[in-house]
Amino acid sequence: MVKTVVLDPSSLGQPVSLGHVLVQAWNRITRSFAPRSPYKIGDAVVADDPFKGRREGLVVFLQGTSVGVDTVHGVFFYDHRQLKKLD
Repeated sequence: MVKTVVLDPSSLGQPVSLGHVLVQAWNRITRSFAPRSPYKIGDAVVADDPFKGRREGLVVFLQGTSVGVDTVHGVFFYDHRQLKKLD
């Protein structure tokens, strides 16, 4: 049987520096305390903004506290504090 992918044996068993492991652990810890949006992709929400108006749509984009809402008129980006779940 012929394998389509062959692993490079030179990369297997390479030593890992302690500094690299500590940086990865630190990044994982700090990322867990970063502000996040309580919404998931696909949630139906109502966005109420004094400048853009009130819009209903689905969450299609999440990055930190920024949420992209796909509406009939296009995709609008809001802060997660301006959104409410659609009942």
